[in-house]
Order: sequence, then structure tokens, then C-alpha cells
Amino acid sequence: MKVTAFAPASIGNISVGFDVLGAAIAPIDGTKLGDIVSVSESNSFSFEMTGPWSTKLEKIEDSGKKNLVESCADFFLEQLPEEKRRPIKIELSKNMPIGSGLGSSASSIVASFVALNLFFAKPFDDNTLLRMMGKLEGSVSGSIHYDNVAPAFFGGIQLMTLTAEQICVTIPHFENWYWVLAYPGISLATSEMRAILPLNYERSITIEYGRNLAAFIYASQTKNEQLAVEVLKDVIAEPYRKSKIPNFESAVLKLKEIGMLASGISGSGPTLFSITNDLDKAKEAKKMLKQCYVQNQEGFVHICKISN
Repeated sequence: MKVTAFAPASIGNISVGFDVLGAAIAPIDGTKLGDIVSVSESNSFSFEMTGPWSTKLEKIEDSGKKNLVESCADFFLEQLPEEKRRPIKIELSKNMPIGSGLGSSASSIVASFVALNLFFAKPFDDNTLLRMMGKLEGSVSGSIHYDNVAPAFFGGIQLMTLTAEQICVTIPHFENWYWVLAYPGISLATSEMRAILPLNYERSITIEYGRNLAAFIYASQTKNEQLAVEVLKDVIAEPYRKSKIPNFESAVLKLKEIGMLASGISGSGPTLFSITNDLDKAKEAKKMLKQCYVQNQEGFVHICKISN
């Protein structure tokens, strides 16, 4: 038996919701932007990696260090009763750039746990799986947060509630929005980009953050597009991270000139996202970002929609 799972790329934070909002995204041209993991029967445990980003990942990893997908398998099997464990072959098709701000690690983690859970006849419910995913994500970024794994698992836009019974809830999204994603082709470590943030914020900043997040959730629920756009601001991370991302500020200014509704940093960066409800403007933004933001052949720009 062989089972295969795909987990999409995701936008963490969505500017207004640091660590508590995340969106699953899919290019409108059908590009599979996300990782694929397969699990099958085997006489002994084995791991194989293919895909356009596999070679780069192999260079980053130290010799002898386990791939994240292998760590997911180890962790999953440890949770199973010993009599239910059996050798498996696990295969990763790495289609996501590492350190891109598009939830590359989350994509691998979610695809791994979903495939493993299916292979072993669903021993864990969704909430248990998601908590396991969060622990593995924390091992990569330095702290447990769900704003990439939750949307990659459930789809849509997810709000992290982190209650005892429910980790996240789905909030409505604007079906007419196009999300233009531009990855410049360079990598930024999530742990390092988190480390540059201050440990404490002024009261006025925290009030503004709470107000904007609450207003965005309200606007999403009531389909108030104007309000959603007006409050879609990052006062927590972007002020400290934007200088670390080459050409980010100049690109945002050009996107405003095009007439894009809002722009921000996807996750920890360096991927930039920009929103519009006009496909022609999305195409214009894509063309501009290819010229002014993408730095090398590894970079790309996609026009996306929220993936359910």
C-alpha cells in the first residue's frame, strides 16, 4: 500500500495577525506550490527526496542530520503503540524553497503527518495531528506557532485560538482577491528573523495591533472589503524586518502606484505578497515584481487565490 499527501504553501501572519493568522494559497495557473510526501510498505525504514529544491536542501543539511520529514516519521511512530509500528519507505518531493516565508517546513510537516496518519489507518484525530505538527514546526523556527501548519492542513484562512479543545478556526476570506506572491530567490532563516524582533512593545503598538486584527476579522465576517484593506497593516514585524529584505520597500511603493490594495511580508520573508481584486492589476504587478524584485533564476512570481 502507498499513500500520498500534498500540502500547499501558506502565508503566515497576513500582516495584521502576527503568529495568529495564516492562509493556504494556490497559483491560479495550476502550479503545485507545495510539498508532496508518500508513505509505503518496506522491509526497513528508508527515505528518499526528489523535486526541484531537493539538491539545495541536501546542501544545507549537515551530513548525518535527519531531514525534517524523517523527524516527522520518527515522532509519529513514537506516538504509536509498539505493536502497530512497522517499517516504511517515505518519499519527499521538495517543491518549495527553503527559508522563503512561504511555509516550506510547514508544507513538509503537514504532508508527512497526513500521509503517515492515512497509512496507519488514522490513529490520530485532526486536533492531535495539528499539535504534533506544531511541535515539529517549533523545532525548526525556535518556537511553536501554527500560522503555517494550520492553513496548510485545513485550507483557507485560519485564526489561531489555541484553546484546549480547538487550536484554530476558519474565517471567511474575500473570494475576489488575487494574492500576488513574489519570492526573490534568496533565503532567510525564520529563527533569525524572529530574533531581530523586540522582546517588548510599547502599549500603543499593542493596542494598534489588537485593533487592526479585530477589525480585520470583523471585516472578513461582514464582507467589508474597504475596512479589511484599511486595517491590513503590520505594526509588529514589518518595521524591523523590511530593511533585511532587498528591494522590499521600493517594490511596495511601485505596487501602490499600480493600485494594489495592500502589500506585506509573507511569514518571515523574503517573499512579498500583494492583494488586488483586479486580475489585470495582478498581472501588471507580477510583471513589475519579476523585473524589480526577483534577484535570480530561483525566484518566481505567482498570482494566487486562497486554497480551500
